[in-house]
Formats: sequence, C-alpha cells, structure tokens
Amino acid sequence: MRDHSPQYDFAHWWSTEGPWVEEPNVRRSGTSGVQRVVHEGSIVYVKRQTGHLYRSARHPFGRPTVLREGHALASLHSLNVTAPNPVFYGARKVDGVWQGLLVTKDLGEFQDLDSWYHAGGQDRYSPEENMRLFEQLAFLLSRLHLSRWQHGCMRSKHIFVKVQSTDDGPDFQLALLDLEKSRRRFSSLRAARHDIFQLRRHSPWSDAQWQYFLRHYEAELGRTLTTGESARPIA
Repeated sequence: MRDHSPQYDFAHWWSTEGPWVEEPNVRRSGTSGVQRVVHEGSIVYVKRQTGHLYRSARHPFGRPTVLREGHALASLHSLNVTAPNPVFYGARKVDGVWQGLLVTKDLGEFQDLDSWYHAGGQDRYSPEENMRLFEQLAFLLSRLHLSRWQHGCMRSKHIFVKVQSTDDGPDFQLALLDLEKSRRRFSSLRAARHDIFQLRRHSPWSDAQWQYFLRHYEAELGRTLTTGESARPIA
C-alpha cells in the first residue's frame, strides 16, 4: 500500500539508517520509532513502524498510522499550515505484519515550545512582545480548524517555535508536529473544541495568557467556544 508517489521506493527508505531520536516503543500493539538520517546531504526524519495500527469504521482490521499522519501532513502543507513536509509515506505487509514508513524533511531551527520555555526563551522579550506568540498561534490553529482538520493530540510540546528578530521586535514562527492522531471532522467547531480543550489541559500558560490567546483564536475562528468564566470549551 502506498499513499504517496516518491522518487525512492519503500525498500530504499526502509534500508536507511541513522541515530534514534525517538527510540522504538510499543504502542497500538506494535512498535514505532524515529531516526535522524542524512540523505543526499539533507536531514530527514524516518519514522519506522511494525504492526503499529489504528482502527476505525472504515478500517476495522487496522491500518498503519503513518498513512494517516502522512496524508494529514500533505494536506496541511497545501493549506500553508506549517508542519514537517512529507518526503515519503507508505506501508507494506511482510509475513502478514504491517511495516510503515513516514519520511519528513527537517524543520530547521524550530524548537518545541516546552523546551523553548524551559531554556528561558521568553525571558529575552518583554511581556507585550511574548504575547505576539499567542496571536500567531491563534492564527495557525484557526487555519487548521477552519479546514476541519483536528490535530488530535494538542499539547504545547507539539507546537514548535522559531523566533526571528526584526526592527519591529520578535517574529514568532510556529509549526505543528505529531499528527499521528489527526483526522478530518464534520465541522470546524468539533475540531476546534477537541483541540482547544486538550491544549488548555496540556499547556504551561497562565490564565491571563490563555485568555489572551483564546480571545484572538475565537476572533480568527469567528465562533465562541467558551461559557461563563470557566474559559473552557463547551463539551
């Protein structure tokens, strides 16, 4: 099974090697890990899976999760939502067991948001300048959700940041990673409520920062997700 027409085939990418950036671990009754590979002078990340499946009404017997993630990344790329650019994704069966591959380009100087905060990245800027990050995040996530895409595992550690200095102050560039659980929803509101609820639970921001983000996000989305003073999405 192949969902992407590559320059190189499955066997080529399966044979590549490099240091593990995510050691193989057992999930979904299979194994999954990520290696950093130098390929023709460029850095790519190769996610390798064996028997690592998701099940749905459409695929009750299981389908490799890399196919879902690869399709999501390709779709986001077409929407100008910054995420790793897929080079190849595909799957095959060997002796009745699925093997899956997802190869993505290196994002460059992006760093996950949790590590950026831990390293004191926000301390380089004023409180007012730091708020620009939330404005950019509101724009990025609203673009995702207005296209009815749901990230599915929305945490601050899956948001990556790169900051460039300009004459007007810091320019925060953001990207999304780990779209293994992503899927299209029937409405943008369902996608939004699912992800924003998760992000509220799994982010390090203060109430004031969260309210600032939410105000800008709802303005970009054109819908209100909260009730009363709870600042929590409607279930």
